[in-house]
Amino acid sequence: MPALKPLAINEFLDWDSGDDRRYELVDGIPVAMAAPSRAHRIIAVNFGRRVAEALDDRPPCSAEAEAPIAVVGRDDMCHVADLAITCRPHEPGQQLTPEPLVVVEILSPSTENKDRKVKLPDYRAIASIQEIVLVDQQQLYCEVHRRLPDGRWLTDLLRRPEARLRLESIDFDQPLSAIYTNVSFEE
Repeated sequence: MPALKPLAINEFLDWDSGDDRRYELVDGIPVAMAAPSRAHRIIAVNFGRRVAEALDDRPPCSAEAEAPIAVVGRDDMCHVADLAITCRPHEPGQQLTPEPLVVVEILSPSTENKDRKVKLPDYRAIASIQEIVLVDQQQLYCEVHRRLPDGRWLTDLLRRPEARLRLESIDFDQPLSAIYTNVSFEE
């Protein structure tokens, strides 16, 4: 198989891998993402459904699964967030998530390091992003990173089922247990 020439984001978004795997663009190279676990998929649907319901009265705001997010200052990097929320209207042909307000990543053993050390700083550099949510799929644990008016970030740690997951940028408020509905953990 011939080596793939480095791709720009627009080329990557039009690229067809020929398989059913999900890819992110890293330094111009499409890199396959690990297949999500069952817990990951359940959490993603729970979170997406509840956010979508909260956005029903806020058109044109929408939640997007497997959302492509461009990295600031890089034409050769594109992260794929588990969930992103934007209040920009949908435009035909648009592939990148425009001006995301909230980005959600569901942590797994194989992705947690990259999610924390690569994606989190990259997301913080995007001016439109107000909140970044990291949700653990192996235990009841959630981090909400919130941009303050002065540009600093505040992190809320949620570890109890009754803890309130609040996203101020979209007026979202749910108990953490709602995000973990039907997910069990090992003792």
